[in-house]
Amino acid sequence: MDNEYGSDFITITDDDGKDYVLEHVDTFEIDDEIYMAFLPTDIDEDSDEYGLIILKVADEDGEEILATIDDEMLLDTVYERFMERLSE
Repeated sequence: MDNEYGSDFITITDDDGKDYVLEHVDTFEIDDEIYMAFLPTDIDEDSDEYGLIILKVADEDGEEILATIDDEMLLDTVYERFMERLSE
């Protein structure tokens, strides 16, 4: 990811209509699927929890959307790959 101009931020809205501002930290591919990793902008820096959010880029009616990963095994695999990239 090119950070020449600073971080990228997006706002997403959950099913209840609540907005969340997220900072984009990485985009990567696994098995021809694209995933994006984000950090919430409202995380508590004193907490041991990172609040990492990984979403899958999906196609809905010809438009790219960000979707949650419902499969726990897949989410674990994607998380592990992100952590490997982070440590590189």
